[in-house]
Parts: sequence; C-alpha cells; structure tokens
Amino acid sequence: MSAESHYLDAIEAEENGELEQALEHARLAVKADPEHSNAWWMIVGLLAPDGKYPDIDQASKALVACNKVVDLDPTRVDAWVKGGRLMVDHLGLYEDALHWWQRCREAAPLESVPIVEQTTILSDLGMYAEARDRLSALFEENLDIANSQLARISHQHKTLEKSALQDQDSHFKPWKKNHGGWTAIKMRSNKAPVSENMLFMMTTIPFLMLEVFASRSIFGDGWGGFCLTSLLILVTVIVGMAFTRKLYYRVNKPGFNLLRAIQFEASSAKVVIPDDIRRSKLYQFLYSRHPPAFQQRLEKIVAADKKLPKNWKMKLPDFDSHLDEIGYIEDGEEESELSSYEEE
Repeated sequence: MSAESHYLDAIEAEENGELEQALEHARLAVKADPEHSNAWWMIVGLLAPDGKYPDIDQASKALVACNKVVDLDPTRVDAWVKGGRLMVDHLGLYEDALHWWQRCREAAPLESVPIVEQTTILSDLGMYAEARDRLSALFEENLDIANSQLARISHQHKTLEKSALQDQDSHFKPWKKNHGGWTAIKMRSNKAPVSENMLFMMTTIPFLMLEVFASRSIFGDGWGGFCLTSLLILVTVIVGMAFTRKLYYRVNKPGFNLLRAIQFEASSAKVVIPDDIRRSKLYQFLYSRHPPAFQQRLEKIVAADKKLPKNWKMKLPDFDSHLDEIGYIEDGEEESELSSYEEE
C-alpha cells in the first residue's frame, strides 16, 4: 500500500474511534513516505491530543513527530506551538524550548509568538534581564501585536524592566547552593502554599462585613445610602484584590522559588534540590501539580543524580539568528541543533 492509502485508512480509523489502528496506519504512512507531513501531524495528535496528558513516551514521540512536521513545512505555526507546549508543559525542556522557538523565528521572522514564548521561559527561570530584552524585540522590530494583547505586553515589559534593575542577588538562582532563597524554602518546606482566595477572605472579607453592618448608621437609609455603600464595597474589593495579590506572592515566594528549582532540574537534567527539601510537603505539593510526563522525566533525573558542574552556564540561542532570513546579517552561521529530547 502507498503512503497516501495508509494515511486515508488512518483518517477513517480515527473517525471510527479506533485510535490504535489510526496510529498504526499513520506510522506505516510515514514509513512508506518519510516526507508525508500530514501523517506526521496525525501522529502528533494521536499521541498527545489537546486537553489530554500523555506519558513521557507518548510526549517524547509526539515531539519527534512535531520536529518532522516543522522540518518539512516550517510555515506550520500550529506545529511550532504544539512542539513548544510539549517541551515546556509536559517535558520541562525549557532550555531546549528557547532554541526551538528561535528556530521558529528563523522560519517566520515576522511572527511575534516565538518572542512571547521565549520571554515567558526566561522569566520563569529568573532571567529577567534576558526576558526584558526578548520582549523589547517586539517593539524594536515593529512586529504585529494584537490590540487586545498590547496593554498586557506593555505591562509585562514594565514589570520585567523593574525586575531586571533590581539587585540580581535578590532573585533566586537554583544553581547556586548558598543562595539565601534555599533558607526561606526550608523554613516553609512543611507547609503547602496559601491560596489567593484564602488570603482575600482573611484580609478583605472582615472589612466588607464591617462596612455592610455599619453602612446604615454612616450613610443612612434610602437610595443615596445604598449607592454610597455599594461604592465603598466596590473600592474595598478592588483595593483588597490588589493587596491580596501582592501578599500572595510575598507569602508564597519560597514556593515559587522551589517551583523554579524544579523547572531548572527538568531543564538542565541535573539535581540541585537537597534531599530534605525533596521529601517535604511543599515539594510534593508542587511536584503533584505537574503533568505525568513531567513527573516521569523528573523521576529519571533524580534517579540519575547527576550534579551540576561548577562552571555551569545556560546555553542560550543566538537571538539574532533570524536576521539571516530577512537579510540583516551574513549567511553562513551554523544553526543550533536540538537533539537532547530525541536522545532521551
């Protein structure tokens, strides 16, 4: 049978709910024709369908198939996005994802999605100066930004600018054993994070109840009193939400720092979290919030127990490599290879 025949059989099997047969036919299609991008894309969807949580084997194979799709058709933005989600959300390959999105920029230099994704990754890893510079590229290169996203991106840029100007030692760096953030994590390690709703109830609800009971004596009865009471409640809620949000990040800062350490271990495939913290309630809470593939991969990393080299440094991509494609710099530079997820 030809590759197209296998592909059509795969479509029919998928429509009939026979997913195993559909996957088998799709694999036969790419075996017969390794350049059948639609069959590769079907394999991605069958192994890691949207809204589902694949295991590490399924996620890894889906990522390899995604790589085949973008190699064959670099204009497939949906395949770039799917691959990026698999890397970050399911496999924890943050560093590789930076290179993945740079490859996307090389294929589509005028697309803004890669910059936003790179910014998010760098920010999650605590590299605020680099994240700020990435987001600045949106404006420097005059890329199209939806009006609905402009205000959010501008606010995010201001936040990153503020973080980048702070003392760099104040930002938690999991790869530094003696960083003060580890002490704070140990102090909170036996407590789960406090929810934002709980903090709102503890800090704002008492004031709202007091305002409701005291409003009649303060503003009196009638329509005017009702309007003034409603306005006071609205202002209290707005102020309370803003205060609660700041308090939430302050109280749970050790949890956010430990989450960064977990993400760093997944990204570097090296162990940095002390054993006593790994056995703690806080670690178990954060670990359980990750998808199955992420947990399985992290378990393999912990079992391998490879320590971080003394002079370790993250290998960032050349963020200007996309300029080759639009004629700003000379061609000939080697493209960065992305193979670690295939090796795993």
